[in-house]
This record gives sequence, C-alpha cells and structure tokens, in this order.
Amino acid sequence: MLAGLLAVCLGATTALAAVNGPQTPAKKKPPHVALAGTWSGSYDGAYSGKFTLVWKQSGTRLGGSITLSNPRGKYGISGSVTRGGIKFGVVGVGAKYTGKQSGSTMSGHYTSPGGAGTWSAHKTS
Repeated sequence: MLAGLLAVCLGATTALAAVNGPQTPAKKKPPHVALAGTWSGSYDGAYSGKFTLVWKQSGTRLGGSITLSNPRGKYGISGSVTRGGIKFGVVGVGAKYTGKQSGSTMSGHYTSPGGAGTWSAHKTS
C-alpha cells in the first residue's frame, strides 16, 4: 500500500512539472550603483589633466557636468551605469568614456577626436 501511495505522489509531481514546465531560479535585480555627487579625477594619454564630475542620477541614467583642465571648460555629460560599468560622453568635446566603478572610485579609458587615454576618479561628496 505504501508503494502504491508513493507511486501516486511521484506521478502527481511529474504531472505538475509537465504542466508548469521546468522551474528556474528568480533573476536577481542588479545592485543599485549610486554615483550622484561630485567626483575628482585625472586623465592621461592624448590629453592630460584634471577634471571634476558632478553627477545627477535617475536609476541607471546619468547626467550632469564635467569641468576639464584640457581642453579647459565646463561641459554637459550624459551616460549610463550598469552593475558598476559606466559609459558617458562629453557634449561639445566629442569624448567618450568607459570604465568601472567600485565603491568611491572609478577608472577606465576615453576616446576623443584627438586620441585616447586613461582616466580615474574618486568621490569627494
């Protein structure tokens, strides 16, 4: 009798799995990366100098401004961040930045019409 009950239970489980399909683990939501605030850094390569980023963030979208020492000026920026990966461009200069953020630091590479190089920054506020 126990063997019969076990066979019925196993049959019901198999039938339920056939109806529901294979079970997959729930996808984890990517961790929120907070970049809003002021960041100071430097860049080297085709252009070298210092910069200050002021980020505004809405989810994964980034906006704000960057003040460069070379070419000197303050420019608008827009970009995105996903799982610590960051991409942004400088409006009016044509530079594009990519990199990684970890805690209060970030670093990566840039390309511009005049060449390429590396950059790094740390959060100041």
